[in-house]
Amino acid sequence: MASSAAPINFTFGLWTVGWQAQDPFGDATRPALDPVESVRRLAELGASGITFHDDDLVPFGASAAEREQTVARFRAALQETGLTVPMVTTNTFAHPVFKDGALTSNDREVRRLALRKVLRQVDLGAELGAETFVMWGGREGAEYDGAKDYGAAHERYREGLDAVAGYIKEQGYGLRIALEPKPNEPRGDIMLPTVGHALALIAQLEHGDIVGVNPEVGHEQMAGLNFTVGIAQALWAGKLFHIDLNGQHGPKFDQDLVFGHGDLLSAFFTVDLLENGFPSGGPRYEGPRHFDYKPSRTEDLDGVWASAAANMATYRLLAERAAAFRADPEVQEAMSASGIPELARPTLDEGETAASLLEGYDFDGLAAESDRLAERGYGFVRLNQLAVEHVLGAR
Repeated sequence: MASSAAPINFTFGLWTVGWQAQDPFGDATRPALDPVESVRRLAELGASGITFHDDDLVPFGASAAEREQTVARFRAALQETGLTVPMVTTNTFAHPVFKDGALTSNDREVRRLALRKVLRQVDLGAELGAETFVMWGGREGAEYDGAKDYGAAHERYREGLDAVAGYIKEQGYGLRIALEPKPNEPRGDIMLPTVGHALALIAQLEHGDIVGVNPEVGHEQMAGLNFTVGIAQALWAGKLFHIDLNGQHGPKFDQDLVFGHGDLLSAFFTVDLLENGFPSGGPRYEGPRHFDYKPSRTEDLDGVWASAAANMATYRLLAERAAAFRADPEVQEAMSASGIPELARPTLDEGETAASLLEGYDFDGLAAESDRLAERGYGFVRLNQLAVEHVLGAR
């Protein structure tokens, strides 16, 4: 790996390296980690930031004095290491009170409690200089279709999001909200299962201007979707506010593998988009490369830090391969032959309308023109093979 590569803004969640590896079928295989140790170790590995749920840092139910002491100690570690807190989020899924959701619980008092918990973390995030507030509704959903009035549930979701976004504006905080989609787990079916669903809800918000998405590799792939295509739509729409990177092997449980340890070619094209943007130009992703993974249950504490380093190393390698891919004259020629530059050209000429497109067209010749155009080959296999060769270091 070349050491001359430009610095990349890598961040990790406290809940990632701090996962004790307890799963539904087995007890924890690692001891709890002190958040301050995580700050120091990640700084040593070259990360630039750390993120956290409220309960990752301050145990649920801690007194005000304990909370103040914990936050002060954490802030001191940040100052010592230079790490920043670019994003925070709230745990509205672990405590039994949220078993039927938080913002969409059938119990109004639960919804009110959830809002207070969220807003308290918004305050802390702003205090620590966070720019993004991620909201994952892991319990917003159901196992039984008849358990929810889904019309009312979406209205309550809208109400809750607008309440948080409105509060951010009222307080003058420099925060944006990023919704994190996921199709299932822990609920049988989760509301806002994909990037597209989240974008549709955002369009209904009063304060949607400061609400975007935080797509996660594994979550989109759990739904059988293409992650790169999903983040491309969010980026095109100006709504890619944050991103969670990890590895996943297809539509199964959320694996949270090291980034690139699942679908490697998809990871390559994700990095290519994040680092190099669209071939035709346009909006670029400027946020942190955030890893939301879990060190395998088989690893000891040394393996935790080795796996954290592996995320960054894989990303850097793929960034190098993607830069070489874009610069390769043969790739550029293959892209041109495939018509990729032509896709950036508007379908209608300047001043042309749908009605004028029909004027004078000889529909008797439609079949012949279709047959002629159908003869074209696009060469996508060749282009993809060039990508594979770059990923494998053969070019």
